[in-house]
Amino acid sequence: MSTFAVPSRDELLLRVSEIAPVLRSHAAWSAENRRLHEEAVEALTGAGLFRMRIPLRYGGYEADARTMVDVVTEVARADGSAGWVLASSLIAGWGLGLFPDEVQDEVFADPDGRVCATIGPGTATAVPVPGGILVNGSWPFISGALSSQWQQSAAIFLDPAGQPYPVMAPVPVAELEIVDDWHTSGLRGTGSVTTTAKDLFIPQERVLPAPAVLGSQSASKLNADIPMYRAPFIVVGAATTVGVCVGMALAVQDAFFERLPGRKIAYTEYPSQSEAPVTHLRVAEAAMKIDEARFHAQRLAELVDAKCASGDGWEMTERARSRADEGAAARLTLEAAQILAGSSGGSSAYTKVPLQRIVSDLQTFNLHAMMNPDVNAETYGRVLCGLEPNTYYI
Repeated sequence: MSTFAVPSRDELLLRVSEIAPVLRSHAAWSAENRRLHEEAVEALTGAGLFRMRIPLRYGGYEADARTMVDVVTEVARADGSAGWVLASSLIAGWGLGLFPDEVQDEVFADPDGRVCATIGPGTATAVPVPGGILVNGSWPFISGALSSQWQQSAAIFLDPAGQPYPVMAPVPVAELEIVDDWHTSGLRGTGSVTTTAKDLFIPQERVLPAPAVLGSQSASKLNADIPMYRAPFIVVGAATTVGVCVGMALAVQDAFFERLPGRKIAYTEYPSQSEAPVTHLRVAEAAMKIDEARFHAQRLAELVDAKCASGDGWEMTERARSRADEGAAARLTLEAAQILAGSSGGSSAYTKVPLQRIVSDLQTFNLHAMMNPDVNAETYGRVLCGLEPNTYYI
């Protein structure tokens, strides 16, 4: 067991405040080049943020959900793409803690190593070979792949003796091919490229059934009593990423008020935009929506931390509400951003103005299948009505 001092939530937030100028200064470059700037990656790594959801014995922090939400929020406030890559890596690192201890020893040999992940098989299939499986296929949307050492991968195992079923396994990114296809309108800096496996051999000890991983059925002996593993995979994912949209909404709010002094409303007699009642109404409405989004984010984090501390089982309504909380936060933050963007005038359309980039990032966040507000609300509503959730990802 490691004896180093685990940084407190306040210490981690202080570190974020120290690196925020670096992240912010490279945000436009990252968007233009469709990947995080290397100095941004180094800043996140140097601050120890990728360690937050790694077991203590590897130099990790085993941070709780509240800490994750707060830290990811402030990182995303500086740069949404950096916040998304961090959150994605935290989910991947946590998920690898469900694998056998020997596998973790290999993956976490470098405590500052970075991992990326997918929970879907993409086009990847696996066939049995002596000592393991052979994988062929591709995975889209691999956020952070360009700066990661390992990828948590999924594939459909073609069992010659039975029905095909999904499996998951970590693989070194160096053994995959990178397809430079991340040409998008938002979250461009995440570098969420496609990765491809061609006759990739994966040792059997690294392979687990996907339902076991997604169901948080740990194959680790040493992690069995660690509180942060007492939550469903999808709930953990929601608690990890919800801070991204909250942080981006706060960034839009920051950008709006930075531009407000001295601005006028064109073709009106108002000497200052800040004196116009329409401005007062809009900024108040946006602020309240951001406050509501923060409520959902904090409620989600508090639920995860309370259940992990008590070890109590998870009700289906709690799991479904977790997705609904993230969906609500996604919707509210996008609405807030659109209100402020709509009050920013034609000059805000210039690419040099951060507002347009951040709003596009929030729009892209809302398009993600696991964050989509309507899909998540429907899932919660089905469960409240006594129906099955209609998805395995819960």
